[in-house]
Amino acid sequence: MKFHPLTLQWLDRMKAPDFWQHDGLLPILLKPISGLWAWRAARRIRTHSHVRSDVPVVCVGNVVAGGAGKTPVAISIGRRLVKAGRTPHFLSRGYGGAAGTPTRVDRDQHAASDVGDEPLLLSDIAPTWTGADRTATATMAVAAGADVLIMDDGFQNPLLHKNLSLLVFDGGYGIGNGHVMPAGPLREDFGAALGRADAVAVLGPDETGIRDLFPTDIPLLSARFVPTGNSGLVAGQSVIAFAGIGRPEKFYETLHGMGCEIVATKSFPDHHVFNVNEIMELVEQAAEADAVPVTTAKDAVRLPKDAKDMILPLAVDLEWHDDVALDRLIASVFEAEV
Repeated sequence: MKFHPLTLQWLDRMKAPDFWQHDGLLPILLKPISGLWAWRAARRIRTHSHVRSDVPVVCVGNVVAGGAGKTPVAISIGRRLVKAGRTPHFLSRGYGGAAGTPTRVDRDQHAASDVGDEPLLLSDIAPTWTGADRTATATMAVAAGADVLIMDDGFQNPLLHKNLSLLVFDGGYGIGNGHVMPAGPLREDFGAALGRADAVAVLGPDETGIRDLFPTDIPLLSARFVPTGNSGLVAGQSVIAFAGIGRPEKFYETLHGMGCEIVATKSFPDHHVFNVNEIMELVEQAAEADAVPVTTAKDAVRLPKDAKDMILPLAVDLEWHDDVALDRLIASVFEAEV
């Protein structure tokens, strides 16, 4: 049995089904296919050559399909590198974008439909490149002046050698039922993934006991999401909240923690492209309830142009439990190059 690449991509980006969080009859029935999936992933990683870039490569990835928080971690690392006087460039697959060739993201020229939503957010921090061929975008980024590359996702992509691989986990979701897709949420065997990781990061409270699954010798970082930007306009308000991210519940929890009265929520699939009718329905619902329509910063870049001013986006930053440990980990990439 052979999976078509588009089928694999669809499964990886779809909304996580409830049965991925626990064992049961369906996961048991799907386990033979999961075995094939895991074998295919391991074979691809094992048999493909790893091209070395002329500059260090930091990969922020995950082993669980869906929204673990990779992009916020990549942004946080990018900001730290810029502050340290480095010239980082981001490399992104550009999910949801129509650009098929390696492309440098330009906020003035590109929309989410062109390059994807996450690359637009990344480009606010540092130059960002999209494209399925990571070696090609890496080469172009280095030629454009990058002295370090940050891969947002790509942990399972073996084509480009990584100097540092950081696996990100959502503390509220963990690894679900621990099975590989389609029986569970894992992109590959959990142990195999940890074997290639240089460090792990858990975002949010560890509600699943995932920390107990990590080897004691692997560096463990932790962080939490904190509202930023225009959060003062949202805190304490009555809101209609909507999101099309991997785990919309995280967004709603953030709003609850800000003292918001959540009148209603509307969840869409990850990377959902909003249309005018959808947004107008939410705006009208908010007006009737005397509430504010709120979404995430990632969702805001996918709003129809004429509707952007009707929705209040909420941006978040990561607050690291141990900043020194993160800075030490990033610095190790350059020390190894000396």
